[in-house]
Amino acid sequence: MKDLSPMKKLLITIDGPAGAGKSTVSRSLADRLGYRYVDTGALYRGVAFIAKRRRVAPQDDAGLSSLLEGLALNFLPGTDGQRLTANGEDITDAIRTPEIAMLASAVSARAVVRAFLLKIQRELGLQKAAVFEGRDMGTVVFPEADVKFYLDASTQVRAQRRFAEAKAKSDVSIEAIERDMQLRDRQDSSRALAPLKAAPDAVMIDSTELSIDQVVEQMLAHVRAVLEPA
Repeated sequence: MKDLSPMKKLLITIDGPAGAGKSTVSRSLADRLGYRYVDTGALYRGVAFIAKRRRVAPQDDAGLSSLLEGLALNFLPGTDGQRLTANGEDITDAIRTPEIAMLASAVSARAVVRAFLLKIQRELGLQKAAVFEGRDMGTVVFPEADVKFYLDASTQVRAQRRFAEAKAKSDVSIEAIERDMQLRDRQDSSRALAPLKAAPDAVMIDSTELSIDQVVEQMLAHVRAVLEPA
């Protein structure tokens, strides 16, 4: 049973840096509300993956523009959650590597990529009743979202979380993960186009010392306040 059966459909955004727990929290919140979950970071990873395959450099705007003209990205339901396809090919697992994460950060700074994905994201949000996870959801893509969250945590804790996820799949060290995370934080927050930052009206949550359930409960309390005002 869902926590709420809202008459009003809301569009909820959750922004924040890598490793803050956005994906797990967003999925859980969407499930508790009976909403769709949309991982917008997967779209940027998808572009990065195809660019790498076709040997298009992240700074090659002409090459990226040509690539995007023939690229169709779609989310499809799967037995283990949503799957991302590129021109019909399931690339969900292939985009979850540190290399693609760094490339995604680089291509996300290009105006041609952001314009292409902005249209896709806004179309996905038209029907509301959705939780959008990303880095500029509440600031650029959906500035009029009904509820905005910014989820953060200390760099050390974020690196530990990523290390716990990655150690079963690779031999990468926690030091390397923390270095990559710091680099990506700098890239995402310092870029001129749609930098990572909290929207002025976002609810700020620091998950450093909170469990996933505690974060979700805090978010649900804010959502309830919007759905069931006193």
